[in-house]
Amino acid sequence: MSLEPDQRYSRQLLFSGIGTEGQQRLAIARVAIVGCGATGSALASLLARAGVGTIRIIDRDYVEPSNLQRQSLFDESDAAEALPKAIAAARKIAAFNSQIVVDPHVADLTPSNIAALLEGAQLILDGTDNFETRYLINDFAVQQALPWIYTAAVGSYGVTMNIIPGKTACLACIFPEPPRGLLETCETAGVLNTAVNWAASVAASEALKLLVGAEDRLRQSLLSFDLWSNQHGEVTAAHPRGGCHACDERKFLHLAGKDRPQVTLCGRNSVQIHERARAVDLAEMSKRLKPHGAVRYNDFVLKFWHEPYEMTLFPDGRAIIKGTTDTTVARSLYARYVGS
Repeated sequence: MSLEPDQRYSRQLLFSGIGTEGQQRLAIARVAIVGCGATGSALASLLARAGVGTIRIIDRDYVEPSNLQRQSLFDESDAAEALPKAIAAARKIAAFNSQIVVDPHVADLTPSNIAALLEGAQLILDGTDNFETRYLINDFAVQQALPWIYTAAVGSYGVTMNIIPGKTACLACIFPEPPRGLLETCETAGVLNTAVNWAASVAASEALKLLVGAEDRLRQSLLSFDLWSNQHGEVTAAHPRGGCHACDERKFLHLAGKDRPQVTLCGRNSVQIHERARAVDLAEMSKRLKPHGAVRYNDFVLKFWHEPYEMTLFPDGRAIIKGTTDTTVARSLYARYVGS
């Protein structure tokens, strides 16, 4: 069954803030979502159902059973196949809205590829799980005068902020330095799917405002809410901060990224290995690894188990090694089985 736009979006068209003109603007809009985990998958689903015409999804990870509690675009078959999240999300979206374009990229956003991966986007949405990538997005967005929306959720707490370069505060205005000390993560504190959906819903609403041209309705604050304790807070972000190294001094330290490590921790007792310009034939690699442990692969990812470690290898040479947080051990395993 093919649905005409006035049928599919009939209830949204009735909403005075969008209407016919707003829906037409959404149809030609181009957004990029960086990270397709909990908040990213919720954002992708909401914007796809709203009729945003082109959605680019950038994610470095694959679907696991532990994701299914909160990552609304995925199901058990995605986890069983260990499908890359960007690919699984694109497939699910195509099943409920074939009228829009979803452009999946299985990649880790880095200073060297950010310009190519975000090219053509008019809005960037944050579905990441770390400040390193958020500062990188912030540098690029401020440099290119592109709006972006910061969003995060952990435990029962959600937070989001609109960043309109030249008009509002940027991420570095509010957080001049990365948060220090022990930080809660989904791996240590858990996360409620309701907190994820609250944060994504607020961020998606702000995205719709921006895309239909209702910028006068955009919130100009850092908004947070704890759904368990019912505590909430709001910090003004209406103006850039004088002396901000990004939006005032135009020093894009994270975008320069010359000393960015090739090996980075990525949570859940695992280490990510970055290997640039290193194409891997997964079929050939499967043959090489079979004598050393269990192997399974598809067109997008190879899984290799050598107790007590599990390696997930991508066609671009990137790998996630589970079972250690020691980068030396991870690098040694990668060199032994994939190559130095």
